[in-house]
Amino acid sequence: MTGMKETTPWTADAAFRAEGGSLYVVATPIGNLRDVTLRALDILASAEIIAAEDTRVTSTLLARYAIATRPRALHRHNEAREVDTLVAALGAGRSVAVVTDAGTPGISDPGARLVRAARAAGHRVVPIPGPNALAAAISAAGLVAERFAFIGFLPSQAKARREALETSSTWPLALVLYEAPHRVAATLAALAEALDPRRTLIVARELTKTFETIASMPLGAASEWIGGDPNRARGELVLIVDAPLDDAIAGAFAPQAERLLVALLDELPPARAARIVAGLAKLPRDAVYARALELQARGAADRERN
Repeated sequence: MTGMKETTPWTADAAFRAEGGSLYVVATPIGNLRDVTLRALDILASAEIIAAEDTRVTSTLLARYAIATRPRALHRHNEAREVDTLVAALGAGRSVAVVTDAGTPGISDPGARLVRAARAAGHRVVPIPGPNALAAAISAAGLVAERFAFIGFLPSQAKARREALETSSTWPLALVLYEAPHRVAATLAALAEALDPRRTLIVARELTKTFETIASMPLGAASEWIGGDPNRARGELVLIVDAPLDDAIAGAFAPQAERLLVALLDELPPARAARIVAGLAKLPRDAVYARALELQARGAADRERN
């Protein structure tokens, strides 16, 4: 470099300001208000218009950080009308920030329609990344799968839901779904019916909140688990079904390797037990570890019943 000062993205000290004619897609906390990013606060404090899925929810966040701008509603019931108004505001040189109740706009939440319209009109669209339930759940799941597909919310009608699951049942990757409390029992039953019940399920609920829960179990045991305690169905949920078990690997667990794994799990953590069995049985360690987690979850469920 010849006299130029090298900088890195994380060394900037100056606050960011929203620029006129730009749309900012701002991620907001999914529970804990302290998860909001500094850049998100900069943009929300300087944007001339804040479009929010629920103005009451967003007002709580804005008040917590002394941001005086009053948000305006942008939700599925008024989206068509409001998008035209907001794009016109961008055309007039005003800055607009869009937020949802929690997480990142456009991911199973309003926002994508506004982004499309703003981009089509030639306006700058700026992502302000931050909290996201999908990323948070994946990071804490410990998946065997190296890839995943985000399904979002399944259709509410049983036939459409069944068809969606049949389409994805053989994909060699993890499936990630969002679900609401009043539908989770039906969704878990549909998953167990459409997919291999041996697949590992991770249930992440109330992420970043006081009663955050992340549980792992065989998919076939999920309905019994969710029905064992009414609190398990409360709050927003992320459901992750790990990749299908390879049939050759699944078969190799029976019977000697499986018995050894069960015995070792009585004395050792799953990771150590899996390492031993994988070495002796010449099986992939990740697959054995996934099976160890399934067996551990099944044992925990049995103990709760007794």
